[in-house]
Amino acid sequence: MLGAIGFGAAAWKVAVRDRSIGWDARCREGHLGRVLNSARFVILPWVQVQNLASKVWALAAARLPEDFAARYGERVVLLETFVQMPRFAGTCYRAANCRYLGETTGRGKCDRTHRAALPRKAVFVYPLAADFRAALGVAACTHWPWR
Repeated sequence: MLGAIGFGAAAWKVAVRDRSIGWDARCREGHLGRVLNSARFVILPWVQVQNLASKVWALAAARLPEDFAARYGERVVLLETFVQMPRFAGTCYRAANCRYLGETTGRGKCDRTHRAALPRKAVFVYPLAADFRAALGVAACTHWPWR
């Protein structure tokens, strides 16, 4: 075995992601199902193949839209992932052309006290469609960083 990659439901609220997309709460609620989270991604430490992680990520990203639509009947248009910095650098995501948006607040999905108790994580996204913003319910935007 070389490693593993797994995808799941997008995080409910991520301020830096939601701001960069241009979502308000209502828009996010209606379109969050088109965002997929890379929940797990690991290449085992004894596997020493140059650029393997970014290649695996790119292959998975190319395959996901078709597979997701076939299984769930909806088009996924944006991938997100979170990297615990400084423990990990997020190098493979940068190499695969993911975009760094900023950091989480460190509150986590189960926060009820409104206090940062978890490590902050870097937020990366990867558009799977040129019209991803429109598919997420937001009109075309000129400030998206890599248009």
